[in-house]
Amino acid sequence: MKQDKLFTEQYVQFNRQQWYELSHSIPFTLTEEQIANLKSMNKDFSLEEVAKIYIPISLLLNIYFNSDVKRQVVVQNFLGIHNSHVPYIIGIAGSVAVGKSTAAQVLQVLLSHWTEHSKVQILTTDCFLHTNKVLQHRGLMHKKGFPQSYDTHNMIRFLSEIKSGTPEVIAPLYSHFIYDIVPNSYKIIQKPDILILEGLNILQSSIHDLHTSYPVFASDFLDFSIYIDASEELLQGWYIKRFLKFRAREFSHPNSYFNYYSQIPEAKAIEIAINIWKKINGLNLKQNILPTRKRASLIITKGKNHVIEQVRLRR
Repeated sequence: MKQDKLFTEQYVQFNRQQWYELSHSIPFTLTEEQIANLKSMNKDFSLEEVAKIYIPISLLLNIYFNSDVKRQVVVQNFLGIHNSHVPYIIGIAGSVAVGKSTAAQVLQVLLSHWTEHSKVQILTTDCFLHTNKVLQHRGLMHKKGFPQSYDTHNMIRFLSEIKSGTPEVIAPLYSHFIYDIVPNSYKIIQKPDILILEGLNILQSSIHDLHTSYPVFASDFLDFSIYIDASEELLQGWYIKRFLKFRAREFSHPNSYFNYYSQIPEAKAIEIAINIWKKINGLNLKQNILPTRKRASLIITKGKNHVIEQVRLRR
């Protein structure tokens, strides 16, 4: 009870309408191109969520970003150095199927609206998963997505180079189609104004990987962090729905890693999805992801149909 009270006291809480009203004092009009980009992301995604939730979040992030730019200028003047702006990193954390990727894409469109930081790039921490070969060697294939399944050294190297202002930083490329890192393929991040990093465990401040004792964590590089929350019952339902959608599309390709699931009856596929949730994704949520929620700068809580019902901002 004391911990719950402390948690409540650390955040200012807003219901849906209260959060929406915060944006009324600042004009923000989406262009036709932006609306088209938002509609193309996810046919189930509502533009009402953009207007009532994500536009106020983008306005808030713009305030934080501008404050960071001013601070950098003051510090650089004091130190007598004149480096260009260091990229601002926004982390988005939360469970599998909670909608992290969609949130990242929406914020990319909205944040690009501001001329002072038009270059906004996205990266998923899936890029830093160990290859299947490494995971199989370590007996961790059933722990994919758990903290120990990531190449932590490479992730820290990447984030360190981003924050050092390196003009081009490369990250491995991950494919959900082959369920593995793509050999000899990379994503290049070229000194963005803002980098949105989304992933399951980016708010962690401890290492569970027995193969490393690196003293720096991904969360150390985040300037602002968002945790997308929902009940486990909803998350499991969304995961099963996503699993069936993939089964009907990506899995049906003969070269897909999960092609087998497209060949079996739907009832059997649902049974498998429930089992995967209980033994892997749900377990990861309870053990590793949910405990990091209290470290987020902003917590958004979803209800049915991914409708955001509550927003909490760290004081």
